[in-house]
Amino acid sequence: MSIFDILTLFGGLAMFLYGMRLMGDGLKESSSGALKRIMESVTNNPVKAFLLGLFVTALIQSSTATIVITSGLVAAGIITLRQSLGIIVGANVGTTVTGQIIRLLDVDASAGGILRFFTPSTLAPVALIIGIIIIMGMKFRNAKAVGSIAMGFGILFTGLMNMTGAVNALTATGVFDRVFEQLGSNPLLGYLIGAGVAFVLQSSSATVGILQAISLSGLLSFNEVYAVIVGIYLGDCVTTAIVCSIGAKVDSKRVGIVHILYNLAKSVLVIAGVLILRKAGALDGIWFEPVSPGRIANANSLFNLICALILLPFMYRFEKLSRMIVKDEAVEENAYKDEMDALNPVFINTPALALESCYTALLTMFRASRRNIGAALALVNNYDENRMKEITKEEDSIDMITDRLSNYLPQISAHVSNDHQARILNNYYKVVNEFERLGDYAMNIAESAQEMHANGQKFSDVAMSELKVLHELIERILSKSEQAFTYRDLSAAEDIEPMEEVVDDMVATLKEHHMDRIFRNECSIYAGKDFLDILGFIERIADVCSNIGLATITRIHPELEDHTHDYTYRLHEGVNEKFNKEYKEVREEFYGKLEPFLTQNIPVQSDTEKTPE
Repeated sequence: MSIFDILTLFGGLAMFLYGMRLMGDGLKESSSGALKRIMESVTNNPVKAFLLGLFVTALIQSSTATIVITSGLVAAGIITLRQSLGIIVGANVGTTVTGQIIRLLDVDASAGGILRFFTPSTLAPVALIIGIIIIMGMKFRNAKAVGSIAMGFGILFTGLMNMTGAVNALTATGVFDRVFEQLGSNPLLGYLIGAGVAFVLQSSSATVGILQAISLSGLLSFNEVYAVIVGIYLGDCVTTAIVCSIGAKVDSKRVGIVHILYNLAKSVLVIAGVLILRKAGALDGIWFEPVSPGRIANANSLFNLICALILLPFMYRFEKLSRMIVKDEAVEENAYKDEMDALNPVFINTPALALESCYTALLTMFRASRRNIGAALALVNNYDENRMKEITKEEDSIDMITDRLSNYLPQISAHVSNDHQARILNNYYKVVNEFERLGDYAMNIAESAQEMHANGQKFSDVAMSELKVLHELIERILSKSEQAFTYRDLSAAEDIEPMEEVVDDMVATLKEHHMDRIFRNECSIYAGKDFLDILGFIERIADVCSNIGLATITRIHPELEDHTHDYTYRLHEGVNEKFNKEYKEVREEFYGKLEPFLTQNIPVQSDTEKTPE
């Protein structure tokens, strides 16, 4: 044995672990857009939940990722703790698929024909070649993710081959013989080694893969390896439980606890079952027989599947135990608790899921701000202290979501791996502050109404009628803004700017006519100040909607990102036929609605028309 053999062993291990990570990340990246929607479809049927957990884990090659995502969905209130139980069991079975893939090490390298293609020595370079061609030469949307899957697969098997080569060199020293002799006579030691290695590597699949690589040396027998496999279950689930508990809500922590309880029960079942079968003589034929990668994969799959069938009906017991271990916390009163809980740290490593949670929170913010604008304008005409309290409470909730998003979005940016997600993230950075400003302007209007009520001020009927028409136009702009953001609707986004221009015109007109009313003593100066303030807030709301529309347009047409000023300038210069047509139609419609009220004002003479004193 030399230092070079040890370096080769650990270098192969590093390649194997990196290959697994790369392949798993690629699988998650290419599938996670639909992953959350699939997992949200879980019902109270434990069999369906079990199959879902098995399928998702087999797809993304990581039981840890599946259970962490499940924990996040539970925290967000999308599924319940009870609905997660079947997913946990299914994930433990699904993770054995990786071992079945690695059993390709069993394929004889000297085999001829089509079997030669499935040897790791052939698959590894083929997968690497395919991966690099896709990453460097293809331009389709998920090219990087698909290429990463292929590259990960190739690196994984290259690492395995390096490990097996190093193990073969190290077997001549007799060190492995002495170690595995101890494992055969001391199952507890094997169990602890399996748990420790899995905990350090944070992956049961990787630990089983290492066992499979070592088994090619012919040194491992069933009596030496079964306890190691069982120990792996505990080491992996402890890591998962820790991840589930970081910054998590009560039920989210309970998902990790249920996972530990299930794996402890599984360990007891497997060890008890193996010892009983050994006493009965049923395992005599394989007890001292060397195991191959295929036999390890089969034993792992069989242990998990049998335990799943036995324990699935009793999972509700584990739920009860988890509630005893993790006590309920005091309930925080928050109308948007679920939306805020969905901004869970466990999703950050899977940007598609994290961005979807941000989208839900942002849409909630916008709708809350929009409702507050309507409620605030209603206060102007009919002040109600209870409604004022509701508006204030809603504004506090909007601010809380804004704070949570402002901390959450930068954390996602470190994990974004493609241009599509980068554009979405950039769009969310832009609109989060815009949505908050909508809420702020609603609060400003409500405070103006509160001040008017405190001072006993009221607007004239004409002023209220004018505000009503302006409010109708603002509601239309808000509706278009919501449509643009919700559906990434380019047509709706383009409709905002001409309406925003009409708002500017109407605000200027209403200010002028309001000054006429003050001049004729039809409105007090104090009420006039509040009216002008409210007109200013409404104009700013329209400006915010214009920014939301532009954010949607630049998300669809990123080439406009650095030219938004030129884009809007050209629109207002009258070079866009669509803009001109829509502006004219909206102006005629709303000025037509204003006309009856505007004619009630007698125009004031200009300075040039006044008779000298």
